[in-house]
Amino acid sequence: MTSELSIFKLITEASLVVQIVMFILVLASIVSWTFIFSKYKEIKRAEETSEEFEERFWSGIDLADLYRQLAKEDHATEALENIFMAGFKEFARLRQQPNIGPDAVMEGAQRVMRVALNRELESLDERLPFLATVGSTSPYVGLFGTVWGIMNSFRSLGSVKQATLAMVAPGISEALVATAMGLFAAIPAVMAYNRYSTEIGRLANRYEAFTEEFLSLLHRQAHAK
Repeated sequence: MTSELSIFKLITEASLVVQIVMFILVLASIVSWTFIFSKYKEIKRAEETSEEFEERFWSGIDLADLYRQLAKEDHATEALENIFMAGFKEFARLRQQPNIGPDAVMEGAQRVMRVALNRELESLDERLPFLATVGSTSPYVGLFGTVWGIMNSFRSLGSVKQATLAMVAPGISEALVATAMGLFAAIPAVMAYNRYSTEIGRLANRYEAFTEEFLSLLHRQAHAK
């Protein structure tokens, strides 16, 4: 209890600059944790949705029937569903137009699917740069507060004849709190960024593989007649 009160006292009695640094770090940490939890749910939902969709896709169902089922469902399409819906819709639209060869149909479907794929990956990558920024800059922001606090502590010694450890200890302590807060903000952000980057990379490979496999199926349909 005493330790908690002393740390709180160090924060409240710190210099204005150090308090601003601490406030920035606390704010960055809160926003980072918000992004960490929301991104975890987003990636987990993308993985589950993709797995469920691939089971339906490879179950032998007719692609047109699958498209109609997805179009009628209440929930919004996600992940691989969006890639499939975009590609098959364009494929069906182009095949209905006269004087369009199979190669032109495939090029149009491939182009639309590529756009949908990039859009999904951009959505997954959203907010990751913020975590990377917090992870890389928070220690330096905390270090700035530390240097400023220590500088003020030693500068105050110039007005006294006899310096003691008790005179500089509070300033150094408040400065070290800033460093600790910087690390507290940075470490979770770095760990989350590395983990989510790896998971998004796996999802990207999964999306790419599905896109190529789906295009192969469409290619066979386009050249069937």
